[in-house]
Amino acid sequence: MKDVFAGWNWTPPADWARFETIDMHTGGEPLRVIVSGLPELQGETCLEKRRWFRENLDRVRTALMWEPRGHADMYGTVMDRSNDGDFDVFFLHNEGYSTMCGHAVLALTRLVVETGLVDAAREEVVFNVPCGRIVARPHWDGGKVASASFLNVPSYVALADASVEVPGIGTVAFDIAYGGAFYALIEAAPLGLSIEPADHDRLIDHGRRIKRAIAAAFPIVHPTEPDLSFLYGTIFTDAPKDPAHHSRNVCIFADGEADRSPTGSGVSARAALHFSRGEIAAGETITIESILDTLMTVRVAGTTRFGPHDAVIPEVSGSASFTGRNSFWIEPDDGLKDGFLLR
Repeated sequence: MKDVFAGWNWTPPADWARFETIDMHTGGEPLRVIVSGLPELQGETCLEKRRWFRENLDRVRTALMWEPRGHADMYGTVMDRSNDGDFDVFFLHNEGYSTMCGHAVLALTRLVVETGLVDAAREEVVFNVPCGRIVARPHWDGGKVASASFLNVPSYVALADASVEVPGIGTVAFDIAYGGAFYALIEAAPLGLSIEPADHDRLIDHGRRIKRAIAAAFPIVHPTEPDLSFLYGTIFTDAPKDPAHHSRNVCIFADGEADRSPTGSGVSARAALHFSRGEIAAGETITIESILDTLMTVRVAGTTRFGPHDAVIPEVSGSASFTGRNSFWIEPDDGLKDGFLLR
């Protein structure tokens, strides 16, 4: 086949905005890392930079996360050099901004050490994210980062053994736990749900309804940071396919996004809940399946206090892959330049 673009050197007009990204996935969950095209971020801390971005550059989020460049389940990240760590990182999705993202941390750990942003000999990489300080480790095998792990922020149970009436569903039993974000944890089977791709639409519908009902009835309060005080998602749990694994789950977060991975902050919240119930022990590692059968492990690496709460320090592990490097252009007179969503 002849290369019809041989010798071709067209470039877009200078007034088109241009963004470069590196795209990855962790357990099937996408990650779009913006590597060029942004102005210098304003602010000293990660939260300050996120606030400034939200107030001044939210159109970049919608342009790169939403259609036609993305889709309703796209996920992204902005990374900057840090004053007191290696990188300040915050996260983008269809609705806005996350407080923590484990699948992104795992992917970014591979990205920064394999592409030379930090020395490949480094044993630890420090990310400041909206919910706190994350220490990650790359695990090399055969010249590449085959997996990564990170110590998450203190994770704890915020509300145990609660229930709520959900229109169109009925009474739903749930717990709320924090793993860098707040999640409602719900058993799938009593609701007639299965954690399978075929049930994708029903999981999203139930997840959105339940999240709205809980958020309306139960206040969510972070011990130190008002910006983190909201219910981020619902996590449905079930028995694993593989009896060697602990369980299976899917997280419905933001505006009905279904996480393809087991969810790094979500399995941290689950570790806090299971530890509080005496179902796992300190130092014990459990393996959790996603809706795609991909895996993450989580271990209770330690215990601590966080505000008024008994908390655990989860260690989460998983694997990420590169999927591409993209150049996106935004024409000034494109009526859909800021993106749109259809479900």
